[in-house]
Amino acid sequence: MERKIIKQLRQWKNEPWRKPLILLGARQVGKTWIMKRFGELEFENVAY
Repeated sequence: MERKIIKQLRQWKNEPWRKPLILLGARQVGKTWIMKRFGELEFENVAY
């Protein structure tokens, strides 16, 4: 499943002076799922 937020997260990842990521949103809308998926796609090691 590809989501629009993945593009925005990739932009955040590729910025040289990026700040810590804070993901805000309503309950049960997929915040945890999208962060796990982004970690799997973009990084070798992920801690959950």
